[in-house]
Order: sequence, then structure tokens, then C-alpha cells
Amino acid sequence: MIAQVNKSIVFSPVDIEISYKKQNPFLSSLKVKCFCSSRLSQNAKVSHSGSVQSPVILHSTRISRVARTDAQRVLFDYLHCTRNFDFNDAEHISKNSPHFIENLLTKIDNDKDVVRSLNKFLRYNPINEFEPFFESLGLRPSEVPLVLPPHLMYLGDNDMLLENFHVLCNYGIPRSKIGRMYKEAREIFGYNYGVLKLKLLAYENLGLSKTTVVKLVSCCPSLLIGGVDREFVNVLGRLNRAGLKNDLIGGYLSAKESYDWKRLIDTIDFLDKVGYSEEQFHDLLKTNPVLVFEGSGKKVYLLFGQLVKLGLKVNGIYSLFTKYPQILSAKRVKNLLRGIHILLGIGMGVEDIANIISTQMELLCSTALKGPVTLRRQFKDKKDNLCQILIQNPLELFRLDSKIRS
Repeated sequence: MIAQVNKSIVFSPVDIEISYKKQNPFLSSLKVKCFCSSRLSQNAKVSHSGSVQSPVILHSTRISRVARTDAQRVLFDYLHCTRNFDFNDAEHISKNSPHFIENLLTKIDNDKDVVRSLNKFLRYNPINEFEPFFESLGLRPSEVPLVLPPHLMYLGDNDMLLENFHVLCNYGIPRSKIGRMYKEAREIFGYNYGVLKLKLLAYENLGLSKTTVVKLVSCCPSLLIGGVDREFVNVLGRLNRAGLKNDLIGGYLSAKESYDWKRLIDTIDFLDKVGYSEEQFHDLLKTNPVLVFEGSGKKVYLLFGQLVKLGLKVNGIYSLFTKYPQILSAKRVKNLLRGIHILLGIGMGVEDIANIISTQMELLCSTALKGPVTLRRQFKDKKDNLCQILIQNPLELFRLDSKIRS
């Protein structure tokens, strides 16, 4: 009888889904190949709460702080002791390349001795040293592959890159800013010995302090390509004419911005053309430099473009800017653009809006109006009635706004 049963059982491979969430919360199930009776295959899903020895090594996405710290220490030792990196370079790279560290830890079993396992891995598996290097310079992990030099693994094989990198570091440029410089102006990292230092000193010779030069070239590394940038020199000249010292430009720059010096000159020329005196330009930069420097004068052109779209003539806009030079303050520009948005929102024609702007510029710039929806509610959404009232008496716009607030 037993023999007959044994003969009727045919073993075949089936998938058994083994759940072990308690042991590993990151893995909901694991399919393991095993052999069982064909009669049992209909109930092949067997749940186990105990641990299971998986034939495949699976890595958790969560890395402990201890493992991360150990990996940083191993990477430092590898770079400094094995690869003869400068102490400061090895330390900075190991502490500022978290994505690379995480990838490195996926190569070993984190549950075991991380230091020993990583040391063994690095002994037989040399790394591409450019990967942690560029990540430590402030580049995002997604940007690193785009700047990796082809056919090179060791930083020492690109001696000019390292030389110019050290020139920038020694000059005082933060390492975290150098990645952006490499991405935007890679040419400067190929200069021969001594060339980059001379280019940095050339900007100091314009009367800029070392601190200002550091901030300047961090934002605009293209200034170090070729000779001293003429457009930048022109901007400095305009600042001098307005009674502003050269180093003040450092306070106007933002590390998050890129600057088009030619467009800045065009913006300054525009302000000059509409009648801004040197004193008014001086006051504008003192009180609201963002308006001129952010986007290289983009806000000025944005306002100008909006007024042109509404049908105002260029000469008329020049006259408005001349008559109301204070409208270029950040708050007034915001109020004016909001006022235009509200008038468009209630369905007023551009020609009528242009007329209101021409006659009520001062009030529009000085008042933060409520939105078009709020205004329409006062007239039960009868936009035509509202538009007609405002066209006949633009001051009603401000009276209604005051009424809504009260």
C-alpha cells in the first residue's frame, strides 16, 4: 500500500510563497524553488512566521548610522592610505558622498562586520574615484554620470583636474560649490599650471576683495574662461558712477542664480533711458538690488513687457517710469502686476486697463488689491456692470477694495 502511494507521488518544482514580514519588513514575500508532491501542489502557498534561509542575498534599503559611519571610515582609509589621497581630500570625499556610500554598502552583507567586508571588497574591486569625488563637490547623484570622464577610473590620471581643483580650494572657494563650476565651465579645469590662479588675481586687480571674487566666480564660473569679462567690467563701471563701491556687488549676488552681464547692462541702460538719475539708481540698488540683479534684470523686463502687451506705447512707458521712478521697488511692482491681473480677471479690455494704469499708476502701485473673485461678488458676478463703473471712475476700484477690507 505504501509502495503504491509512493509510486503515485511525482515530485516537481513549484513556487512556494513564504511570507516573513516579521523578520524582514521590507520584503513582503519570497518565492523559493523547492520540490513537493504533485498532490500538494494545489496548496503550494505555505505561510511561515519563522525565519527562512534565502538562497539569494537581498539588501535592505535602510542603512544604519553605524554601518554608514563604518563605510565612511573604510573609504577614507582606502583613499588616504591605499590610494595616497591628500588627508583633507580623502576626508571630504568620504564624508560628503552619501549616495556612493549607500551603493558601496549594497556590495556587502550589512549584517556582518562592515569594516572587514568593505576592506575585503575594495581590495579586489577598485572603485571609479571620480564618482564620490564629484558627488562630494555638490553635484546631485543624477548629475554625476554626466560629468564622468570616459576611460578613466583614478583621479590621479587627470592631474590638471586635480591641480585646478586644489587652486580653487586654496583660494577659498567652498568644495561644495566646485561641482557646479565644473558642470558650467569645465574648461577651467584643464588650464595649465598657474593659469587659473592668474585669472582669479585678475579680478582682484579690478578692485574686488578676495571674498567678493570667491562669491563671484562661484556664481559665474564662466568669468574664468578667456580674459577678464568686458561686460562685467562695464557693470562695475556703472556701479562706480552711481557711487557704489566695487565690493558691494558681492552682496547683490545669489549662489542660486546665474548672471547675464550683458543683459544687466541693458537693464541699466533702460533705467538710464527712462530718466533714472545716478542718485535714483543708487537708491534702487541700496533698497532693492534684487529687482535689478535677480534674473539679470528679468523683473524690470517682465513689467515692461506686461505694459507693452496692454497696448501702452514704449514712449508712454518711458514717461511713466520717469514720472514714477519709485514703481520699481519690489513691493510696488508686485502691487502693479496684481492690479493688472485683477482688471484682466474681471474681463476688462486691455485698452481700458492701459488707460487706468496711465491715470492711476501711483494708487495701483501703492495698494495691494483683493482678487477679482472678491470684487465680482460685490456685483453678484455682473462683470459688465463692474467694468463699466471702473472705466467711468477708476477710483471706485480702490473704494470697493477699502469697503471689502472694512
